[in-house]
Amino acid sequence: METKTNSEANAKAGLEVRLAKDPAEITAALELRYRIFYQEMQARPNQAMLELQRDFDEYDPICDHLLLLDHRLGSGSRAVVGTYRLIDETVAKKIGRFYSSSEFDLSLLEAYPTSLLELGRSCIELDYRQRNTMLLIWSAIAKYVNDRDIGLMFGCASLPGTRPEALKLPLSYLYYHHLAPPALRARPVPERHVEMQLLKQEEVNPKAAIGELPPLLKGYLRLGGFVGDGAVVDEQFNTTDVLIMVKSDLINEQYALHFDRRANRVVTE
Repeated sequence: METKTNSEANAKAGLEVRLAKDPAEITAALELRYRIFYQEMQARPNQAMLELQRDFDEYDPICDHLLLLDHRLGSGSRAVVGTYRLIDETVAKKIGRFYSSSEFDLSLLEAYPTSLLELGRSCIELDYRQRNTMLLIWSAIAKYVNDRDIGLMFGCASLPGTRPEALKLPLSYLYYHHLAPPALRARPVPERHVEMQLLKQEEVNPKAAIGELPPLLKGYLRLGGFVGDGAVVDEQFNTTDVLIMVKSDLINEQYALHFDRRANRVVTE
């Protein structure tokens, strides 16, 4: 194993992960989100999004946008090839709610004695969807969480499609194997609630179920993540969503080996 600082490892690959610095970089992130969500994944844009070819809402002007940049493509906004939206409690208070509250009752999370960070709108250009790239992104998120003393990360995690019956294996697996502890077992808002335990526990083949999970959701589970009780169908984004939660002090050894918070360094093979 070779140990490199973040700057050394990133420079070698031409990659950098950092927060957006100016409106042009934020616009590039919104345009990337549009290409991934609405063109690749067949989400349904409203008229304003369609005209601008951007994915946006009221959170984007005031939240933090984490960017993956490939400087071999150019500088600034031209280099943006990945993004993650970070909404902390100060942003949520300005809007009046977290984004996920349109799908899930977050009262248990908001009552939990720690600071919160909502993760969302994660997307990466196809050529960069690799383990080492995600490792860089999660290292940056870990530093962000550490610097701001965040105790709990959460957000909507999506499975493709809007027919829960077609997703009965992965949904049932998540319920039986990764259900949140009672103190954090958030449920969907009543009018949108979809049961997850669509199979009996003995009917669930864990290996097959894991194979049906999207890579991002599997990544959350590797971090020690767990899910709320119930799913939500999101017709606009053509997905079925679960609420995923990760305690920052439960990030498991697989990722701890790659990120040392005290030294702020990434370990690469």
